[in-house]
Amino acid sequence: MPFLSFGLHADLVRGVADLGFTQPSPIQKDAIPAGIAGRDVLACSATGSGKTAAFGLPILHRLIGKTRGVTRALIVTPTRELAAQIDEHLKELGRHTQIRSAAVYGGVGMGAQRQAFERGVDIIIATPGRLLDHLSYKYAKLNTVEMLVLDEADRMLDMGFLPDIRRILQLLPEKKQTLFFSATLPSQIGSLTRELLKNPLTINVERQAKPAAGITQTVYPVPHSLKSALLLKLVQGGNMTNALVFTRTKRRADRVADFLKKNGVSSTRIHGDRTQAQRTQALDGFKRGRYQVLVATDVAARGIDIDALSHVINFDLPGTSEDYIHRVGRTARAEAKGDALTFVAPDEERDLKAIERAVSCAIQRVILPDFDYKSVDTANSMGGGGGGGGTYGGHSGNRNQRPSGNRPQRRDDRHTTRSESREGGPPPRASGARPWENRQWKSRTPSVSRRTN
Repeated sequence: MPFLSFGLHADLVRGVADLGFTQPSPIQKDAIPAGIAGRDVLACSATGSGKTAAFGLPILHRLIGKTRGVTRALIVTPTRELAAQIDEHLKELGRHTQIRSAAVYGGVGMGAQRQAFERGVDIIIATPGRLLDHLSYKYAKLNTVEMLVLDEADRMLDMGFLPDIRRILQLLPEKKQTLFFSATLPSQIGSLTRELLKNPLTINVERQAKPAAGITQTVYPVPHSLKSALLLKLVQGGNMTNALVFTRTKRRADRVADFLKKNGVSSTRIHGDRTQAQRTQALDGFKRGRYQVLVATDVAARGIDIDALSHVINFDLPGTSEDYIHRVGRTARAEAKGDALTFVAPDEERDLKAIERAVSCAIQRVILPDFDYKSVDTANSMGGGGGGGGTYGGHSGNRNQRPSGNRPQRRDDRHTTRSESREGGPPPRASGARPWENRQWKSRTPSVSRRTN
């Protein structure tokens, strides 16, 4: 079924052809006709399945020919990177049309974003916190919105955005088309969909119980104290074009990136404590091949879409099987091939077994033959816990006793406050200060920053 068969406007068909797409993905086959017809959609579909075009093409098609100067479509998504990614993709799909979109997220000045609201840009792609910041001013109106998309809804719930989503919904017209996309459907999401959607088309495509077939998965048993040395050995082995390395916390992302850079590997990092300019520069540099390795946390990595990513490396084991699938799904996109490597210390074996049960396969273990699993190079290793001896040659003591600093709380990259908050992280609060005393949005006139986009 070629894209032409959907009855899309000719200018959109040209845009799709320019991008080299010939056949729609399964989610696109089901969602595009329903979206064009104006029907509500509830889609359970995995990362990398073509969701952006699945909701983007119907929105663009329905906007062509309508009066300009008012915002008719709102797309809400959890992170800055994902908002920017969707905005970029919509611009590519609609390159032969007059439809305009704007990304609205924290970490940058509000000036350019305010101008987008004031001139009535056709489509706004926003993170919840920054959108609510704008909506506290009179210039930001959503009363003309005809189409609403909630993308990565389960991740927004996981990040604590559900109250913000409900506040945004109260400011939208009751009559609108709603397209709801989520990788999973927890109970709170199910309750929200029943409130929002009217006779929706339900699509359950590639709700992954396991990673895509094109991904070669391997596990490298290694003590925590040797993870950094093993990573360096693999990266310098010559078979790794580029690698996205996942850590559980922002601090560990910094340490891993600094360790690689110190040892001659072109690397950078992306996480919630980095400024938006730093995050954009890191992602752009990685995509252009300036950096061989990008170290990221789970939340910051949402929206990272790289066509030719050869390797994903789990430096730290993810906390859930869903996170594992999301991580490794960054490679082997669009039916390509890729490798997913997971470092597992002795105290992480139990969590690995749970992931293997969830994905219904035993992942192959690999011992690197020319790597010294017995010695710890304290001068060059970034450390991370674990002792000498024991299983894998680097862990001793009770296997259930976690080495200090290895598995901190996963809230590290998630809950703070408002726009700079879950999408970026606020400045530290002075000791003894009340939570509301450090808000950056006290002024009723949004500042215009030279860092606006």
